[in-house]
Amino acid sequence: MDQYMGGIMIAGACIFVLMIGAFRKKREWIINFIFRSVIGTVAIFFFNGFLVSQGLAIAIGINPITVLTSGILGFPGLIMLYGINLYKIL
Repeated sequence: MDQYMGGIMIAGACIFVLMIGAFRKKREWIINFIFRSVIGTVAIFFFNGFLVSQGLAIAIGINPITVLTSGILGFPGLIMLYGINLYKIL
């Protein structure tokens, strides 16, 4: 019985260490997502201002969908949003 309990304690310690590693990775993912969302939103704001100053009516609204898109996909997501908007205008 003592050997059985030792095996359970070793397995529990291994699972505990794996859980710590998983939570550390998730924290990095969340911080990365928030960083990309903020940078993407600021980029949309300034790029919309630039396009309006050039006389082009291709503006992306800043809403939860565009923030999530820029947060998940990053810069390629921003290009995709402007491409979809350009396609919609044509």
